[in-house]
Amino acid sequence: MFYENLIYGISIIFLSLIIDMILGEVPNQVHPVIFMGKIIEKLKNYLPNTKISGLLTILTTTFIFAVISLLLLLLCAFVNQWLFIIFASLLLSTTFSINFLIESVRNIQKDLEEDIDKARKAMSYLVSRNTSELTESRITSAAIETLTENITDSIISPLFYTSIVTIFFGIIIGIIVAVIYRVSNTMDAMLGYKTKELINIGCYPAQFDDLLNYIPARITGYYVILASYFLKYDYKQSYDVMKKYALKTPSPNSGYSMAATAGALNITLVKEGVYELGYGTDELTKEKISQAINITKVSSLLFILTILIIYFILIILLM
Repeated sequence: MFYENLIYGISIIFLSLIIDMILGEVPNQVHPVIFMGKIIEKLKNYLPNTKISGLLTILTTTFIFAVISLLLLLLCAFVNQWLFIIFASLLLSTTFSINFLIESVRNIQKDLEEDIDKARKAMSYLVSRNTSELTESRITSAAIETLTENITDSIISPLFYTSIVTIFFGIIIGIIVAVIYRVSNTMDAMLGYKTKELINIGCYPAQFDDLLNYIPARITGYYVILASYFLKYDYKQSYDVMKKYALKTPSPNSGYSMAATAGALNITLVKEGVYELGYGTDELTKEKISQAINITKVSSLLFILTILIIYFILIILLM
């Protein structure tokens, strides 16, 4: 049984990565995150603005999507083995987003080359800050911050939980845990702000997301440093900046990958009035976005290779 868990797990994880990299996101009409957002929005509007409402939102949304995912996976497994593998891979691919994340930031870079107002508008869809008067360097900083922060949220965390849980409990539970993680991350993105409207109902969803990202965020920081070494960026400064600045952000997790990237690229990432990461002296040019994309690709690849190697070692040991 343990051996089968590993075979199914590695096959479905690998296929889900292929789906994400080649096909990208599934259509919005059937994308689970879209439905998550709609349910969270309805609960936010229906429930009073209290911390208990935030807890109810966590319990309700995680229960709904965990049960639906379980039923659909079991149904597919009952009908046909190949149907199960295809559906499981598609569902798992919706819990992370490598291709979309990189392309979104690459589009910002292209917009900067054409028209700064176009880049400001595009940037407004990715960040919560006011982008209407951002300079080119501030847009570049925001793009790099968004990209590198989301190495954890959009790539490492869901794959981390899926790969570990699958080893011990099987791929079905592994996928359900990844779906729960995506629910948590979506709740945090929608509710986790300290505004008058959201500070109460968003309290527990934000803390839940911080808890789930605590270990993956720190892992991500070290993979960014490792990627910097292979890319011949300043990996020593990457480590130093991460150690000194990782906890300078409001989130206990987001600073690790951002600070490590700032050090690697010898830049300073700034969100006005909130944080300043690094002591780099290089100018924040569009080329720095390309370098941050390289770091994202290589750190993600290194983490994926780590998963594959661990699985293959376990499979060989059990043969």
